[in-house]
Amino acid sequence: MMTDNLTPQQRSYCMSRIGGKDTKPELAVRSELHKRGLRFRKHVKHLPGKPDIVFPSAKLAVFIDGDFWHGFRFPAWKHTVSDFWKTKIGKTKERDRRNFRKLRANGWRVIRLWQHQIERDFDASIRRVVSAVSDPPQR
Repeated sequence: MMTDNLTPQQRSYCMSRIGGKDTKPELAVRSELHKRGLRFRKHVKHLPGKPDIVFPSAKLAVFIDGDFWHGFRFPAWKHTVSDFWKTKIGKTKERDRRNFRKLRANGWRVIRLWQHQIERDFDASIRRVVSAVSDPPQR
């Protein structure tokens, strides 16, 4: 197990510097969607989880999640992190599930794009969003 080589105050400072908005994958996806003529809202505060990209008319919320921060396949690697990270990532995963359920209960469709998916096949990630926007839910 990895131990933290920073004091709690140093770790707190480092963590406070990590931005949750406008990450590289998010900027790349937004830029490509905009180039394709799609218009959307960013970080809509009144929706659960403040989705990264929102298409209100299509009732589509898109989350762009980092593999580490949101715990992609967490059970496979959680033994490599400290108890602090196990707790933090576990809470994040539960919050994500809760927000997705709330959105779906209110009639929203939710797409989650993982960092590794965007990096591995950017075009497929974009097609997934474009397809969902092009096929709005029936009212």
